[in-house]
Amino acid sequence: MLTKLRSARCGVRILNFIDVFEVPVILGGGPGGSVPKGGGLAISPVVEVEGKRLNLSNLDKVLYPASGFPKGQVIDYYARIAPALLPHLKGRPVTMKRYPDGVDSEYFYEKNAPKHRPDWVQTAPVWSRHNRRHINYLLVDDLPTLIWLANLASLEIHPSLALAKDINCPTMMVFDLDPGPPANVVQCAQVALWLRELFEQFGLKSFAKTSGSKGLQIYVPLNTATTYDATKGFAHAVARLLAERHPELVVSEMKKEVRGGKVFIDWSQNDEHKTTVSVYSLRARERPTVSTPVTWEEVEEAWTKKKVEKLVFEAGQVLERCDDMGDLFAPLLTLEQKLPKVAADGPAGVQIAAVAEPKQSPAKKSKSSTSRAKAARKR
Repeated sequence: MLTKLRSARCGVRILNFIDVFEVPVILGGGPGGSVPKGGGLAISPVVEVEGKRLNLSNLDKVLYPASGFPKGQVIDYYARIAPALLPHLKGRPVTMKRYPDGVDSEYFYEKNAPKHRPDWVQTAPVWSRHNRRHINYLLVDDLPTLIWLANLASLEIHPSLALAKDINCPTMMVFDLDPGPPANVVQCAQVALWLRELFEQFGLKSFAKTSGSKGLQIYVPLNTATTYDATKGFAHAVARLLAERHPELVVSEMKKEVRGGKVFIDWSQNDEHKTTVSVYSLRARERPTVSTPVTWEEVEEAWTKKKVEKLVFEAGQVLERCDDMGDLFAPLLTLEQKLPKVAADGPAGVQIAAVAEPKQSPAKKSKSSTSRAKAARKR
C-alpha cells in the first residue's frame, strides 16, 4: 500500500491511503510460513511523505498496553500534530527517547543520529565538552523526518533550548515544576501562578504547559542575545526567592528528601547539556498523555477547583484542542524579551528580590520612610 502523508492544519486527519501496493509481513510466522496461535498478518506500508519514501514497520505493535495504543496511532498522532509541533523543533538539536517494546519495557536516550538513516535526514554537529567530541544531533525540521523518528518508537522528543546555529544562546528559559507526593499538579498550578506574578513584576510574559507526566513547565521566551550562564543564574535566583517566600510549598534544592509534599522548581534545566520534553510530545506514561500548552485561565481553574484532571490531556484531546485553540505556544517562537540585569555583587537572590519588590505608591513610600526614620531615632 503506497500511503501519502500530507501536512495539514491541526486536527485534520493526515493519513490518506491511496494507490495499491502492499507488503504483507507475517508476525511470529512458524515453519513453512504458517501463522501460529497468537501470530497475525500486519501491513508494512511504503509511505510517501512530501516526496520522501519510508518503510513503516510494526504498525499494530501496542506501545501503550494499558490503553491499547499501537505504534500506528503514535505515527498518526505525530503526523496530525506536525503543523503545530514542527516550528518548535526546527533548527534545534533533538534527543530521542526510544521505547522499542513499549512504555512498560526498557527505553534508551539517543543523542547521536543513527548511522543507518535516510540520506535526507539532516543533522547538526555539537561539541560535547564532557565527551570531548562532536555529537551528531538530529534536526527534525520537516514532516518526513518526524514520521521517520516516530517509526523508531521515539515516543518522546527532547529538543535543545537553543538553535544549532547559535548553540550557546538559549531562546527561552524554562522552569520545570516537579511535585513530591502527596503534592501533585494542583500544587504545581499554585506555584506556576506565583511564578507568573513574579515575572509580571519584571515585565516578562510567561507561558505554561503540562509536562505530560506529573507536573507543569513554565517558559519565558527570550529570542534575544543571552547565555546559559545568565538564564541559569536568573532561574536559580527566582527559584530561591519563591522558596523563601513560600517555604510551606516550594523548594529550590535538588535533594529528594526535602521535596515531600512540596513542589521543586527545577531551575537546572537551563543548561547546554540538558533538554526538556518538547511541547506536543507524547510521554511514556501508562496512557498516551501529551505535554500540552494550557492557558493561564486553565491553570487558575485547576488550582481553585483542586482538579488534577483539568491539566491532563491525551493525544486525541490535544489534536482537538489544537484545532479549536491553535498553537498556544506560538509566541515562544517570536516574542523578544530581555532578562533584567542582576547586579554582580551580593547574592543573586537578594538582587532578584530587590527588583521584584512591589512598587509602593508615593504616599506609602513616604509613610514607610517616616516609620523607618522614627525607628532609627528610637535606637
